[in-house]
Amino acid sequence: MIVVKEVTSKKELRKFVNFPNQLYKDNPYFVPATYADDLNDWNSKKNPAFDYCEAKCFLAYKDDMIVGRIGAILSHKSNRKWNTKRMRFSQVDFIDDDEVVDALFKTVEEYALSKGCDEVHGPLGFTDLDREGMLVEGFDQINLFFTYYNHPYYNQQLARLGYVKDVDWIEYRLFSTHDMQAVEKISVISDRLKRMYKLHEADLKTHIGVYPYIKKMFSLLNIAYAPLYSVVDLNDKQIKHYVNKFLPMINMDYVSFVMDENNDMVGFGICAPSMNEAFKATNGRLLPFGFIKVLKAMKHNDTLNMFLIAVHPDYQGKGINAIIIEKILKNAIKNGIKFAETGPMLETNEKIQSQWKRFDKIQHKRRRCYIKKIK
Repeated sequence: MIVVKEVTSKKELRKFVNFPNQLYKDNPYFVPATYADDLNDWNSKKNPAFDYCEAKCFLAYKDDMIVGRIGAILSHKSNRKWNTKRMRFSQVDFIDDDEVVDALFKTVEEYALSKGCDEVHGPLGFTDLDREGMLVEGFDQINLFFTYYNHPYYNQQLARLGYVKDVDWIEYRLFSTHDMQAVEKISVISDRLKRMYKLHEADLKTHIGVYPYIKKMFSLLNIAYAPLYSVVDLNDKQIKHYVNKFLPMINMDYVSFVMDENNDMVGFGICAPSMNEAFKATNGRLLPFGFIKVLKAMKHNDTLNMFLIAVHPDYQGKGINAIIIEKILKNAIKNGIKFAETGPMLETNEKIQSQWKRFDKIQHKRRRCYIKKIK
């Protein structure tokens, strides 16, 4: 018999967060998420998204053993913006057992109905900066700490329950070019664009130097990402939350802020050395000593993870991303970077995908947001 229990204590929440680490402990492609951040996601006192979200998370037990987990998030802000009545499912993992899957999703669907929802979709997080999308291609590729990994049978189980594709994201693996003629061509384009539109790059040397630009960066993010699937704007408390979460992992060699003559931001790009091996070695725990491996990974690495890139709508289609790419590419070559991994990009977002056209690349992963009508 399968029993599904709502997580109501810190002890149960730790079990909820740790379940995928147990399920995938022998899987070479699985990279744990940040343990402390996952705990904080479900803490209404620490996650500012609870200002406009309701959420619950659940564990499934079989013979007193944990065999699955699932979260449910009701984003009132998203439903208002997109004129929907949807419940999100999130952080879902389970053994390949029909009864377990049935029990988990029945719990979320009943919760959704009790809240007046008519659809359930996911996996999604509280915001677009959280993990989203179930892996449907690339099961033999290592995931990033800020994306999901899952077995192929997850998709078969969702299809069995009547969930269908709503939208897909794709990911690229880029191969760093050491063709200096290609690099010089990007530099020429970058210089021409700076002169044409009176643009310049912010002079960033330290993490402290980033802070004066944070508000401008997230204001631009809210504008540029506004039309994208399920996105809602981030408020000041959320901005502070994500800055604290990601800024310590940033290397200034791989940050580019493009400013206009009034010092307003028109584009930015943020990458970081891959944390995959560091997170695998520590199970996503940065304390007490895990951060040492992260710091080492930031200095000695051959792979970049691409966190965010955005260009103001007024400048999209004008090649501004060449300015961003020039700085990051030159530093990548200088530092011995051989590869780069993009984050998930909507398959319909041709503008973001076109910026990689000059690079040797493979589309090696695909992930999906599923949806199901429940009434």
